[in-house]
Amino acid sequence: MSKPEFVYTTYIETSAEKLWQALTDGDFTERYWFGHRVASDWKAGSSYKFVKQGAPGLEGKVLVSEPPRRLSYSWDCCSPDAQRERTSRVTFALEPHGKIVKLTVTHDELDEGGVTLSNISGGWPMVNRQPQELLETGHALDIDPPSVTKEAACA
Repeated sequence: MSKPEFVYTTYIETSAEKLWQALTDGDFTERYWFGHRVASDWKAGSSYKFVKQGAPGLEGKVLVSEPPRRLSYSWDCCSPDAQRERTSRVTFALEPHGKIVKLTVTHDELDEGGVTLSNISGGWPMVNRQPQELLETGHALDIDPPSVTKEAACA
């Protein structure tokens, strides 16, 4: 039986290089990922971490880094309130098409029936809409973070 996965695709009027920066630069992610700042050197095998106001939320390892086309990392919640689930994987595929970039986000290797799958199903569409707004208009949408199950407060 295959494991569940979540796939989200959107099209953004920008360059692949600018979108890559939006996904990997802490100053940028803090503006659209509900205050979470990412830090890494984005080399395959390196660690990364998302923190909000000094508190860790997500961490893992960079699995694939092919700027500005493909980024993949493990997803491991490190919030003290989070229920421990298997480490999952997130992959960003950036495909330039003229003046736009097709962004496909695949979150897989999830626990079937787990809270992470439930939470990301609402979270990824909100998170992925934000860099599109920033890159196309210069400002993020004013929206509240998605509700998440307390057991997986990091998702």
